[in-house]
Amino acid sequence: MPATRYLYVTRHAEATPDESGLTDAGRRQAELLGERLAGAGLAAVHHGPLVRAAETARIVAGRAGGVRPQVAEEAGDYLPYLPGREELPAESADATLERLASFPAEEREAGPGLARTALERFTGPVDGDEARHELVVTHAFLAAWLVRDALDAPAWRWIGLNHANTGLTVIRYTPGRPAALMLFNDLGHLPGELRWTGFPAELRL
Repeated sequence: MPATRYLYVTRHAEATPDESGLTDAGRRQAELLGERLAGAGLAAVHHGPLVRAAETARIVAGRAGGVRPQVAEEAGDYLPYLPGREELPAESADATLERLASFPAEEREAGPGLARTALERFTGPVDGDEARHELVVTHAFLAAWLVRDALDAPAWRWIGLNHANTGLTVIRYTPGRPAALMLFNDLGHLPGELRWTGFPAELRL
């Protein structure tokens, strides 16, 4: 009999300019997110293979109850879906397509397959009699893709759904019901000086 899954999704903490690890601020962001999730009863912590995601997951897991993080390629940094021009708003299509084309070929070519695998692994109810709480430490694009899927929005609509570093999104998958977006990019665990890093400046509150 299926049970409810609570999927906690976060973007990795603030990384150094060369992306070889986290900044001091990033490590503090991860600690505070871990403290926030300490009572969530996490059964699993998944993270992408890049160092900034792995280090974030390690810190969060250590503060949230000691669940051992698990690396997942499908939680990595890639473009989850490449839209056609006809799918996009006419006034922004050229700029959007030009931006997407600037990403490395491997992120564009492997991305859609990884995104499908991520949906298969991380979404929907779970087998068993008890609710399951899982965390995915990932990157901005996959976080947006998971939100888009939960809202049953058009495939291209992951574009423009921004996540700040360690912003917390929670999606509930209850058997027999549509997915429910319970939180989106919530920064309540962070003091003002640690909020909005990695977020477009023009959208910061």
